[in-house]
Order: sequence, then C-alpha cells, then structure tokens
Amino acid sequence: MRADVDTLLLKRAAQILATWFGCGLAPKAPGTVGTIGGMAVAWMLVAAFHWPPLAFAGLAIASCPMAMWAAGVAARARGLKDPGFVVIDEVLGVWITLAGARHFTPLTWILAFVLFRLFDIWKPPPIRQLERLPGGIGIVADDILAGVYAALVLFLVGWFNFE
Repeated sequence: MRADVDTLLLKRAAQILATWFGCGLAPKAPGTVGTIGGMAVAWMLVAAFHWPPLAFAGLAIASCPMAMWAAGVAARARGLKDPGFVVIDEVLGVWITLAGARHFTPLTWILAFVLFRLFDIWKPPPIRQLERLPGGIGIVADDILAGVYAALVLFLVGWFNFE
C-alpha cells in the first residue's frame, strides 16, 4: 500500500514539473505558455537577486536530470512520445537562450523569447534528430539545442550592440 502511494506521489510530482506547474495545460500554445513560465521565473531571479545571464546556463544544466525524469514519466503515463503538455523542456531551452545575453534589457527578453520559439518550432539540423532519443532525454535534448542556437544568435546580437 505504501509503495503505491509513493509511486502515485512521484507520478504527480513528475506531472507538476513536466507541465511547469500547469503551464503545459493551457488549451492553446502550451509550448509558448511554458516558455513564458520559464521566462517569468528567470525575470524574478534577475529582479530579486541580480542573476547574471550565464547563471541560467548553470540552472538549466543542473535541472536537466530532473527535467528528463519528469518528462519521461509524464509521457509514459499518457503513452505518448513527446506530448504537448510537457513544457519543462521549453523552460530549460529558454534559460539556455538567456545565457547568451550580454546583459538584460527589455529588448533582450523579447529577443530571447522570439529566438527560442523560432528555433524550437523550426528545428534546424540536428535539433529534430535529437527528438528520436528515448524517453525524457529526447523530449528535453532538442529544446536544449534550440536554446543553444538561440543563445548564439542572442550573443551575436549583443556583441554587435544591436540589443
């Protein structure tokens, strides 16, 4: 009986994390809502604690194992490979994107959002191929690489003082 309760609690925790506290349950554009949810947390960390951009790369990397676990558990529970309600991958991807900023300005936040969503939807090679990896690894890996691509563009924009 106790093992069943523990299993149920773990599945529920995975669901909460995978949907990024419900963002993925949005009826329209759950990936976009998840990205906004990730940016909201980032904005609060910058506003409250003056986090530098590069700190978000560390946060995303440290969160990867937990995100892969949660995404995998939530996907298996529904019998789906990469369900739309799993948005923790968007959260990590946009945090990686923010790491490419030289500093934070209103334009930086907008560019980070737009660039990440562009690369996440477009999925240039080899991003799409990463989706083939098994379970939560495949769910998260493609968004991490989309975030890397977006971070590189954001960095170049900042390097040339366009932000």
